[in-house]
Amino acid sequence: MAQKKKPYLKLVKPLNLDEMKKRTRHHRRNQIKKWARQFLIGFMAVSGTWMLITNHTYDTVYRSASYKQDTSDTSGYAAFRDGIVRYTRDGVTYLDRKNEERWIQPSQFKNPSVDVQKNVFAVGDIGGNAIQVFNAEGLKGEIETTHPIEKFTVSDQGIVSAILKNESMPQIVTYDAVGNILVENQVSAATDGYPTALEMSPDGKVLMASYLTSAGGILKSKVVCYNFGEAGAEQTDKQVGTEEYEDLVIPEIYFMNESVSVAVGDHSFAVYEGGQVPVKKREIQIGQEIRSSFHTEKYIGFVLLNQEKSGYEVRLYNKAGKQVMNRAFTGEYSNVQMVGNEIIMYEGSACCIITKTGVPRFKGDLKIDAQMMIPAAGFNKYLVMSTNELRAVYLAK
Repeated sequence: MAQKKKPYLKLVKPLNLDEMKKRTRHHRRNQIKKWARQFLIGFMAVSGTWMLITNHTYDTVYRSASYKQDTSDTSGYAAFRDGIVRYTRDGVTYLDRKNEERWIQPSQFKNPSVDVQKNVFAVGDIGGNAIQVFNAEGLKGEIETTHPIEKFTVSDQGIVSAILKNESMPQIVTYDAVGNILVENQVSAATDGYPTALEMSPDGKVLMASYLTSAGGILKSKVVCYNFGEAGAEQTDKQVGTEEYEDLVIPEIYFMNESVSVAVGDHSFAVYEGGQVPVKKREIQIGQEIRSSFHTEKYIGFVLLNQEKSGYEVRLYNKAGKQVMNRAFTGEYSNVQMVGNEIIMYEGSACCIITKTGVPRFKGDLKIDAQMMIPAAGFNKYLVMSTNELRAVYLAK
């Protein structure tokens, strides 16, 4: 009996090796395109949500948590690492972000002031003779000065320089963290003028100080750079550089990092570069009255009196001295700082937050008198410290 043929059955020719490789490559390309499309869609969704949150303007805050503690109304606060420094006439306390004490250092200050670096901070008694240096674990060292303290600065290594008020002329004295004198400079009114600002480099090797003098009725400022390492070993009084400015008061100097520093005047600022011998690279005329200044490792910022209309202007420059943002705003804020990508301004319970791109994120009432305000983990969340309460709040519309 003859076997019937099945027309729907066909013999498949065996694939050669080249054809198999071709099909494999084709399949792989299709899979890559598929995953790329999905990744792009997901990235756009996340980016869009992030842009919506960060560029949205809010006018209301809600409390999400509150941590109260009885304290003196003379307390001052500063953010340090993952905690908060509270300094009073009776001592220094390091708090966690739930307002609970990590450690306490008793002290006796008349007028305490704080200077904070990344890993070290110092509390000094302005008008008194005591400076205490701390790290996250507690007291690192104590300094007892021979004359009253006018200003002081601490490096990230714990080295402290202070302007001390003497009967005739002030001194600038540099100490190690435990109080040993490293360098002592006697200021001469005839050659130097009166010191108005000073700042240590993060590594503690360079000190920059500004002096103010008057000649022929014209105010002059001088920025002097001192090096306590090899570069200044053979120099008189460790001086490695001097820059003079006419008709200018320089009340503030700071280091953005170990190689970039800034001298801020009343209507201009100068950018210095150099880790061992800072040299002025550029001077930028602002043309408006500087009401206050602030900075991060990336940006130089100012609050300026708005000349064209009422109110003020916040302006940002990069380390090269190029303007990158300006934004007008209204309101009086005595506390101005930049944390991350946000400029936070507050006075009492009034607050204004502007991003580095000039977007006004918040303007309104915090419902609590702020003595310190910093961003917290999460979207739109902040920690606000008042006299006896640490409050976690979030922005809402």
